[in-house]
Amino acid sequence: MEVTGVYHDYGRRAVLSGVDLRLRPGVLAGIVGENGAGKTTLLRILSGELAPDRGTVRHYGGFGYCPQAAVLNDALTVRQHLKYFKVAYGLSDLVRAEEVMEALQFSEYADERAGVLSGGTRQKLNLTLALMHNPRTLLLDEPYQGFDWETYQRFWDLATRLREDGRSVLVVSHLAYDAERLDTLWRLDGGRLHGQIAEPTA
Repeated sequence: MEVTGVYHDYGRRAVLSGVDLRLRPGVLAGIVGENGAGKTTLLRILSGELAPDRGTVRHYGGFGYCPQAAVLNDALTVRQHLKYFKVAYGLSDLVRAEEVMEALQFSEYADERAGVLSGGTRQKLNLTLALMHNPRTLLLDEPYQGFDWETYQRFWDLATRLREDGRSVLVVSHLAYDAERLDTLWRLDGGRLHGQIAEPTA
């Protein structure tokens, strides 16, 4: 993924003021920033959900997007969500979805309606839906919100395996709790990214 000169304003308030970002294959990266810094706006632009006022975003291969608020239908079961997204993604099977569910250990909830799931389990489904088509790049907004410690560890194990498989993972959070797990870390401040560290060489 390559991002060049992205700007976005809300009325007279400048939120993004020239964001440049390059995410190489096999990199686990993070963006941190205060609440209101523009992190979610940036992710919405990276995912194509929101158009920038200026600038370009280029994806080289498919991507998955896991927003902070899970977009689920409370009347549908977990399995029904997977079947719906299987059609949307044009997949032939649910093998990848089942692998992610197993990694996050919530396969036993397959026939539960989304409306009765806990916040953490809803987030597991949210993550599964973003990963089930095996994207090259994964964009995550506060992805472990509601996770207990065990699930939190499983999440990072999964992210590490994605990196080892040559996938790119971008995690956005308001605090840098997990900086030591990342290859690259930026801070979003004043509408721009600062402080890139320790990116692997090509």
